[in-house]
Amino acid sequence: MTLSYSDTRKKLDQVTAEMLGLIRKYDLDAASPFDVIEVARAKITDQNDYIRFLELSLEGRIYGEYGDALQKQIDEEAKVQAAKTVN
Repeated sequence: MTLSYSDTRKKLDQVTAEMLGLIRKYDLDAASPFDVIEVARAKITDQNDYIRFLELSLEGRIYGEYGDALQKQIDEEAKVQAAKTVN
């Protein structure tokens, strides 16, 4: 399955919104990104919410990296097209 950049952004926005809901619900306030899982483990009392938190973390990472790769591809294609136009 291949997603467009727009679809990837929409999916990442959905993941972010759901993640923010969990962050607010459990008042997750990690001092650094390296403490997020530890804080979540300590504060999220519902096992299903904790599992969903981990899933969202992974999904966000995947969609974020995929979106970055697509953006690089779009930028590279634009450079090639610009070079063709100049020549």
